[in-house]
Amino acid sequence: MKNEYDVLIAGTGVAGLYAALNFDPEVRVLVLSKKEVGICNSMLAQGGVAAVVDKTNDDYRLHIADTLIAGGYKNDLRSLEILVNEGPEDVLRLIKEMGVEFDRDETMNISMTLEGGHSRRRILHHKDSTGREITEKLLAAARSKPNIKILEYAHLATLTRSGGGFWAGVLVNGEFQYISCSYCILCTGGIGRVYAYTTNSATATGDGITLAYELGARIKNLRLIQFHPTAFAAAQGRERFLISEAVRGEGALLLNCHGERFMHRYDERGELAPRDVVSRSIMLETARTGSDKFYLDITGRGEDFIRNRFPMIYKRCLEEGVDITRKYIPVFPCQHYLMGGIDVNVYGDTTVDRLYAAGECSHTGVHGRNRLASNSLLEALVFARRCTYDISRRMRHEESGVDGPPPAPPAGSRQLPKGYRTAIRSIMQKAWFVIPDYEAVREGIVQAKEILEDLRNGDYAVTSDYLEAKSLATICTIILNEVLENQGKEDLLD
Repeated sequence: MKNEYDVLIAGTGVAGLYAALNFDPEVRVLVLSKKEVGICNSMLAQGGVAAVVDKTNDDYRLHIADTLIAGGYKNDLRSLEILVNEGPEDVLRLIKEMGVEFDRDETMNISMTLEGGHSRRRILHHKDSTGREITEKLLAAARSKPNIKILEYAHLATLTRSGGGFWAGVLVNGEFQYISCSYCILCTGGIGRVYAYTTNSATATGDGITLAYELGARIKNLRLIQFHPTAFAAAQGRERFLISEAVRGEGALLLNCHGERFMHRYDERGELAPRDVVSRSIMLETARTGSDKFYLDITGRGEDFIRNRFPMIYKRCLEEGVDITRKYIPVFPCQHYLMGGIDVNVYGDTTVDRLYAAGECSHTGVHGRNRLASNSLLEALVFARRCTYDISRRMRHEESGVDGPPPAPPAGSRQLPKGYRTAIRSIMQKAWFVIPDYEAVREGIVQAKEILEDLRNGDYAVTSDYLEAKSLATICTIILNEVLENQGKEDLLD
């Protein structure tokens, strides 16, 4: 039975779109976007993409060393060497083939910036909205390809292995339907919405990780969550916009409630220490001063520089009543990124046959315990492309086709009760935020398991709200289980 599509890709961020564009024109590709395209973490990436494209002033070995230091030397070295050595060519392809425009200096050379943890200026950027620039150019390229179909408001609800492929259950504009495919690449992003406050987009509910887990794929190091130290400390709202690492890279000072620099108390690298170090330092300074008021001061760089270099941050802060050319920016740590995920090999292959993963939902091991700034877009590009290599190789030698009809569609009818998602977020925010509270972990896991059990067996109608609630409960349960299993040996990875 011939499958409708050769490859189904869940997610329209950088990983999903770049994967689609790397297939040959005869490969039939379907790309699903849970909401409208553009609502994804890739669009929110500000700082840039780290790559050694200036080999005169930089070196691959330095990038590897910086990444190892940030990751606590727990990185997968083979994957890291692939990332750093192959990444520059992918970045240059963005310029040559996709028309991505990175900022340039007065001599028209690519302008590099510095970010925390980097020993060289190696961050290519488009103002302070690099992710948007890359994603929009990839999206335009994908839409021009006859073999790529992009389906919006299409929520991947179920995946069922069948012979040489999958039956994918998809909610398309709320209506459930089955689609057959030979291979599936999960590029569904992070898990930020499991927290009360996050820099992540509304779609970051861990759906892909949950689907892989339910299929029996190995999930690894999900407890390794990065908290960005400088999210805008808004008075209200769940989604916090990021004050990019590049702001500190361009000279911004981090101040406590007294308007004093304090990072020297905790790390000799000061404001440019890696993210996990700065976040922990802020929490320790909170305990020392009794205040959670912290600020970034970039005013010393002057109005023209700030407006030209950080136009998006300037505009967003102004909307919050803060003119960053004259005033301090209120900041506080916030959930930002996931280092763990669906465990994959160097070709994005999971432990489930024909299932691949790339981007933030995957665990390549390149980041170790803590991601180095601006390595995320690079990882998405490199390993999404490598997924296509392996799938294309297999397509030349293996037959595909589901070997039977699709499963019966879900028949639940009960309405989802209110409060489950809020309860999960409260559990995670209290138990596993920067400096963990192990007592809250033990209490929270009991509540999370009860919620997940009800969602799995409660005969609820399959809606996007239900699927996201189940994903959040699943992610919360996996994380807290990992935390308890690793308590007392947090210097070790699985």
